[in-house]
Amino acid sequence: MPTPYSAQTLLIEGPDAIAFAHAQFSSKVNSLAIGEWQFSAWLNPQGRVRALFHLARLSDDRLLLLLRGGNAEAMAEALRRFVFRSKLTLTVVPPRALVTGPALPMHIVRVEGETLALGCGTHSMQIETAGETDDRWHLPQMLEGWPWLPEQSLGELLPPALSLQRLQAVVIDKGCYPGQEIVARLHYRGGHKQHMHSVELSQPAIAGEALLRDGREVGVLLDVITTNEDIKALAVLHDDVVSTKTNGRLNALDDKLVIHIDASWPA
Repeated sequence: MPTPYSAQTLLIEGPDAIAFAHAQFSSKVNSLAIGEWQFSAWLNPQGRVRALFHLARLSDDRLLLLLRGGNAEAMAEALRRFVFRSKLTLTVVPPRALVTGPALPMHIVRVEGETLALGCGTHSMQIETAGETDDRWHLPQMLEGWPWLPEQSLGELLPPALSLQRLQAVVIDKGCYPGQEIVARLHYRGGHKQHMHSVELSQPAIAGEALLRDGREVGVLLDVITTNEDIKALAVLHDDVVSTKTNGRLNALDDKLVIHIDASWPA
């Protein structure tokens, strides 16, 4: 079994690969340069995020997706329903090691032999065919507000809850794609009442766990890291609950959980 943070990847290749990805995904795929990556997402017709990923352009007609949560085989199977007569192939790459590499400028893709590195500024994420996965990249990315989606959250959250426009994983000024009408409505009319926060937890918890107050769900944990000093997490919280915080602390959650909000991100 792959670890939760092994490299789940798939390739989209062929003359229609870029046009197909641009029509299906919520980022500006057709502006992605060879040798670079961007955040992107695949939404369902209701505008909810069914997949979040790094999208790398390896050549003129070859794209690689590194999923931030979820299963590459399941995503490829779902995508194949939309290929129709497009000239492309979807190939699931067997799970590989995801390793923390040296600093590399943001959005740069570097290929050396069988190792592919995605530049993340202070570090890189390296996809390797051999070796063991490590998660040293995990905490700095969490602190930057780069979500990794647990299975329970796939297809459940709208892009504003994950701050995807900030990451340019979702854009407004492009043609139609699944969920685009919902994205545009939320952007221009507002009204979304959940947002993402970097938090510290008073006790251990599990990614995907619902946060409750008096039995009512008021949020969900996306990602949890336990260190020797504290328990860090990314959480999507309802705005009305966040408004009750005192000195950054949310008390009175079920199971005596206390949350301290360290940072918050806009839609």
